[in-house]
Amino acid sequence: MAITGIGVASPIGTGVDDFWCGAIAGTSAVREITRFDATPFRSHLAAEMDGLPIAEWLSPKRTRRLDRYSQLALLAGLQALQDAQHAAVPDALRERSGVYLGSALGGIAFAEAQHQAYLDRGARAVDPSLALSVFGGAASTNLAMELGLHGPNVANANSCASGAIAIGEAFRLIRSGGAELMLAGGAEAPLAPLTFGAFAVIRALSERNDDPPAASRPFDRDRDGFVMAEGAALLILEEWGHAHRRGARVYAEIVGYGTTNDAYHMTAPRPDAAQARRCMELALADARISAEEIGMVSAHASATVLGDRAEARALQSLFGRTPLVFATKGAHGHALGATPAMETALLALALRHGFAPPTTNLVQADEGVELTFTGPRPVPVSARYGLKNAFGFGGINASLVLARHPSAQP
Repeated sequence: MAITGIGVASPIGTGVDDFWCGAIAGTSAVREITRFDATPFRSHLAAEMDGLPIAEWLSPKRTRRLDRYSQLALLAGLQALQDAQHAAVPDALRERSGVYLGSALGGIAFAEAQHQAYLDRGARAVDPSLALSVFGGAASTNLAMELGLHGPNVANANSCASGAIAIGEAFRLIRSGGAELMLAGGAEAPLAPLTFGAFAVIRALSERNDDPPAASRPFDRDRDGFVMAEGAALLILEEWGHAHRRGARVYAEIVGYGTTNDAYHMTAPRPDAAQARRCMELALADARISAEEIGMVSAHASATVLGDRAEARALQSLFGRTPLVFATKGAHGHALGATPAMETALLALALRHGFAPPTTNLVQADEGVELTFTGPRPVPVSARYGLKNAFGFGGINASLVLARHPSAQP
């Protein structure tokens, strides 16, 4: 399965080139929240986005009719289509093209704002678009309407694994012959007081308020929780024959996918990491390769104490010897369901360019974490295969295997 286009809106860069440069630089985008007053909460930090080029992609009228969740999805989707050198999806292909999108929370932040308007000024103050914006499928269907796509359209809400599951299921769909071209990825716009506060209340967020750039610390001994972010990433996935016939540039290939569930706890992973390991094993089996052939891993590594420890245990158990691991949430934060799609894009770019981005804010690995990490600078790699992990609340696990395309740099 060919990845032929990438569109991204993220705190470290919007557009594939700026996003890649931001990841390679490894500079943290985390700061004190400006979107709302966070003083009631223990955490005051987020990775926000400013100055998005929405007007370059959507008309003012179209923009006004969309909440931020759908705006981000359309921005990333339209970028991805342009990046794949499609002026538009051809008419003959529109019934064989669709959208699979993941989002943990969908339009909940917009709903929160409208609820406050209702409390302050009554029902007449509520935006008429509320019912059409809050449901999880709003962004994917808006994107399909924007592009005129009549193929399968599915939105999933599988917590922080959502974006990876959307990509994996789109991969399966194309491989089975159900589509030829899919836009797949994730979008998230969670930065609203109650939404943010819900995660602060359960102590999932970093409370390193005195040092925002150092707050998100994947695998680090001093990590204390994740930093919430916003963003979106959509990939163009094409059936090989179609991509070849049009001479498409290919970033990387998707060759395997697996998903499992811990069935253990809503917020804590299984201590033995058995289902996380099995998820990776399923993806490897689907790709028909061995663990020894994986050259680098884009870890989920959200910087939660239990989550990072369980992922490290699963990786160490599966691989024995350690492939190169990079974890980028120290730079761009954690945009929940959108982040796995962002990080899948980074893995594809790392395979194409032969460089892996740094693991920002990893100063000293936690005790018992015996993995080989990228350092404070990008490192050259010659990996043929890479693995992307995504783990979410509810014990949802997803893994993708990507392969370097022959056209990539050696």
